[in-house]
Amino acid sequence: MAGGADLPVAIVGGLHSDARRAAVQRLLDTVPGSVALHHDLSTAGRGTVLRTVRDATGTLSYGDAPLVNDCACCALREDLVPELERLADTGLTRLAIVELWDSVEPRAMAEVVAAHGEGLVVSSVITAVDPALVLPYLGNGDDLADAGLAAAASDRRTIADTWARQMEYAPVLALADSPLADDEDRALLAQLHPTAQQVAIEEGAEGTGAGTGTAAGPGPGPGPGTGRGARDGSGALAAAALAGFDVEAAAARQHPACALLPQEADDRGVTTYVWHRRRPFHPGRLYEALEELCCGAARSRGRFWLADRPDTLLAWDAAGGALCVESAGPWLASLSDADWEGVPPLRRAAAALDWDPRHGDRCQHLVFVSPALDRDGIERLLDSCLLTDAEYGAGPAAWKRLPPVFDTFLEV
Repeated sequence: MAGGADLPVAIVGGLHSDARRAAVQRLLDTVPGSVALHHDLSTAGRGTVLRTVRDATGTLSYGDAPLVNDCACCALREDLVPELERLADTGLTRLAIVELWDSVEPRAMAEVVAAHGEGLVVSSVITAVDPALVLPYLGNGDDLADAGLAAAASDRRTIADTWARQMEYAPVLALADSPLADDEDRALLAQLHPTAQQVAIEEGAEGTGAGTGTAAGPGPGPGPGTGRGARDGSGALAAAALAGFDVEAAAARQHPACALLPQEADDRGVTTYVWHRRRPFHPGRLYEALEELCCGAARSRGRFWLADRPDTLLAWDAAGGALCVESAGPWLASLSDADWEGVPPLRRAAAALDWDPRHGDRCQHLVFVSPALDRDGIERLLDSCLLTDAEYGAGPAAWKRLPPVFDTFLEV
């Protein structure tokens, strides 16, 4: 850009396509010199991805990007940075808005721009939301491929888990003024992502949910149901798009070991239940309970450990009635002193805050968020999956001989 300043890049995504397009148009209308890039991945079946560049007055250019390794999302990555750098070189663009295609997740694109974009800086990540669609999308376990939204032939994501990650990664939620949304919808959104700043897309619009953070990160504000909700869209969305964004810090906050999970809440018929224990799970009993646990809440996530694999931190991520369990590396308690040197400071700090004299940072920390949540039933079921006193007393050597039923999840 002129004067050597980096070009701010605001990434706007979300499966709620009408809300996303409205948010992008609002930015184009309110930020002078703003330009939006959009890659339409629905044309991938013809071997190309369609690129559109536009400003507030209309379309400036069209172009095709060829598929890379038969992957539309790969083509987007290859084409995006050069196009942004071209805009930066003109010196005429004040804000580049990257409007992501429906199922593209913002984290991947933010990291691509931050790592490879010369003269570019990610200034914000915004997910556009229609509050009336939050629960239907969280409950939709259909594969993206079945809905025509897969980004590659190998894409096995579902609508529910994709939407959850799009929403939870973004520090700013741009809210559409939806006449179908009620207080329960807004309470659910506030509890799913309590630190997000909520900004109304339409000028003069207000919401009734909570906006508890700022565009740059969490800050003081009203709790669910206690405040004004989404800030007036007049200028607030533009300010959020230029507020600044730390890509490395955002990635660290997504790691299961130090993710900032929601706190307990109960408002407008929506409940957030936090279950925290120290004992390990009996792998067999937990495996038998998975279906009931996954279907018991609109959204659940967290970290846990199994008795038969005490050194492995396992991530729990459930939405749409489906559960993803993945290894997230070792518990720090299992590392040698020398290995601790390579652990990021945020991870060490998170472990220190929750350190147990016997088990170190090993713990069960699962969070369930849903309307009409059976809090007591989930607690009883989870507690029944822990080792009994006799099993716990048998010690780690006996624990490791328990049936390794989670090997199918972890592809061991």
